[in-house]
Amino acid sequence: MAAPVEVTVPDIGDFSDVEVIELLVKAGDVVAPEDPLIGLESDKATMEVPAPAAGTVRELKVAVGDRVSEGALILLLEPAAESPSSESVPPSSESAPSSSEPKPSPPESPPPSTESKPPPAPSAPHASPGVHRFARELGADLSGVAGSGPHQRVLEEDVKEHIRGRLAGGGALPGVPAVDFARFGEVEVKKIGRIKKISGPRLHASWLNIPHVTHHDDADITELEQLRQSLKDKAAEKNIRLTNLAFITKALAYVLAAHPDFNASFAADGQSIVYKKYIHIGIAVDTAAGLMVPVLRDADKKTVLQLAAEMAELSARARDGKIKAEEMQGGSITITSIGGIGGTAFTPIINAPEAAILGITRARMRPQWNGETFAPRLMLPLDLSYDHRLIDGAEAARFTAELCRVLGNIQEVLL
Repeated sequence: MAAPVEVTVPDIGDFSDVEVIELLVKAGDVVAPEDPLIGLESDKATMEVPAPAAGTVRELKVAVGDRVSEGALILLLEPAAESPSSESVPPSSESAPSSSEPKPSPPESPPPSTESKPPPAPSAPHASPGVHRFARELGADLSGVAGSGPHQRVLEEDVKEHIRGRLAGGGALPGVPAVDFARFGEVEVKKIGRIKKISGPRLHASWLNIPHVTHHDDADITELEQLRQSLKDKAAEKNIRLTNLAFITKALAYVLAAHPDFNASFAADGQSIVYKKYIHIGIAVDTAAGLMVPVLRDADKKTVLQLAAEMAELSARARDGKIKAEEMQGGSITITSIGGIGGTAFTPIINAPEAAILGITRARMRPQWNGETFAPRLMLPLDLSYDHRLIDGAEAARFTAELCRVLGNIQEVLL
């Protein structure tokens, strides 16, 4: 038996003192070269440490929660036999001449012969650290998830499919205790409305299936508001109520054209991404029956006055319950505005299968430093929730910064 080899943390770049988040093997496991041994996670990345060679894990030297750097001892690995003949052939050949004791030798041959068998299934599910973390966030036990990737590797889509199955079986999440509220005072019970019966499960599904991240920023709309005020009377002559939302929609359509990842969706199979060549923008409308999202088609090809008129017409029909189902489909991105009510920031839920949603709260006059002094500027808070599978944080920051720039120079879009 060869002496165990010390397996250490390899070169992991600039990272040090990173946390061990997963043990992907245990003592006694047989591993092949490049099989994952442990999962590490820094504040910016997750990574796996692979086996440097084939062999059997003899002893783990780290535990979940430990922090390690390059060169830290992970485990002791007993190298695999270099060739089947070196261990299995000599014992059997030596036992053959023995006339009186041929029987005891066969029991000794199985251990060497196991080296030539395929390695047993790993003790921990075969998945990347990112998938392990995703499963932990959803409360999913990876040991019960069937992997569809190469060598039965568990993918993120496998975890989601597992969760969907648990949802269908009614056992996905701990149930909320049933409470008889009438025991504590007078109550009134009302049936859930049709719209909320539809939107509620969809919002729940979106929150469970999409890793949401929300980016916040402020846009200076001082000049935009001045322009709106100068055009308000002209719009009123055409029976159009010109709001800031029409300008924001136009600016969003302009920026969306330069950022295709925000105008994309996962295909139904989850294995490809659909990039849309059209720009249709949904506008969330607060109605007595619940939230509805009519869609403005080809928003990039329409003027601000056209958008304002169409927005008012669709919103009115939504509130009257006369909007058609097809008029609430096919959006590229959605805008949800609570600026008429108040608030400073919120986290809007993505209107799946879209990749992002833009939230807007009330604009307020705030002092802004112009390089020489503080000046009063009308600042509009923006809250952009995005699908982190499609869009990373830097891209979201660039998208929002560009939208702020365009809103601050709205003439660029209008001309």
